This record gives sequence, structure tokens and C-alpha cells, in this order.
Amino acid sequence: MKKLQETPSRHIIAVLVDNEFGVLARVIGLFSGRGYNIESLTVAEVASEKAESLSRITIVTSGSAKIINQIKALLNRLVPVHEVRDMTDEGEFVERELALIKVVGSGEKRVEVLRMAEIFRARVVDATPKSFVFEITGQPHKLDSFIDLMKPLGLIELSRTGVTAISRGMEKIGD
Repeated sequence: MKKLQETPSRHIIAVLVDNEFGVLARVIGLFSGRGYNIESLTVAEVASEKAESLSRITIVTSGSAKIINQIKALLNRLVPVHEVRDMTDEGEFVERELALIKVVGSGEKRVEVLRMAEIFRARVVDATPKSFVFEITGQPHKLDSFIDLMKPLGLIELSRTGVTAISRGMEKIGD
């Protein structure tokens, strides 16, 4: 009898770590050493009442329930890790990403680019006679849609931050 394969699901994992040399390399090494993919990675120092030197790493990855559980267990074993939270499994959360998008063009294309940007609430952060740089924030699928619309209109460069997320309500990481 053939065993059914579980389809991989997307997970957003928040990791609270000491802000010290080599921590990020160890986290990335954990993924690469086992062949797990990181779809998105953001890291920043966070303020904490308990300690001054903590960073929050937000990782977007995909895998079966078994693989995701293994990732969380391995992360929890790393010495500088204070807490691992699977945002996807723990209830409602807010997820956002930021992108800077450079579009070139003239005439009617410029007008169309500005019209599309307004619909998506993208903000012009730089303009020259031949180009615009837009800033857009939202869920990744919103950014993907805007980027797809800009490609035929003159998109020449793009920079994305990666996903960041935070739980809704009273719960917080680091308790």
C-alpha cells in the first residue's frame, strides 16, 4: 500500500536570541545542514525588559508537520536561543513585508504606473524625470501582485525585506 505524502505547509517561526556574534550563522547552519529551505529571513535587535541585547529572527519556511517540529526542536536546543514560537500554529498574527520597487518610463506609462501605485497604496519615495522608486508594505501576495503589474510597465529593480510577523492580542514572545 502506497503511503500518502503530506503536502508541505508554510510556517512563520519567530526566534528570540542573544544578540551576539555568530548566532545568525548557527541558525542558518541548522537549516542548510539538513537541507531545509529558508524562504524569508529578517533579523533585528528588539527592546526587552529582561535584557538589552536580544534579537528577533523571523523565518519563513515550508515543510511537513514532522519537519517543522524538527526545526523547532533543533532551534530550541541552540544555546543562544531564548524562545521559539511558530506563529502559524499559535493563532492569529499580523504579517507584513516591505519592498522598494524602481520603475522607469515616460509618457502614458508613467501615468499608468502612478495610477497602479495609488490603487495599491504604494508611496513614491523618489522620483526623477525618467523613474520612480515606490515603497509598498503589506502581505507578500499583495507585493507579488503589484510587482507583476509593474513588470510590463518598466520595473527594473526590486528590493524586498522579507516577512516580519507579530501575534495578535496579549501574548508576546519573551515571556
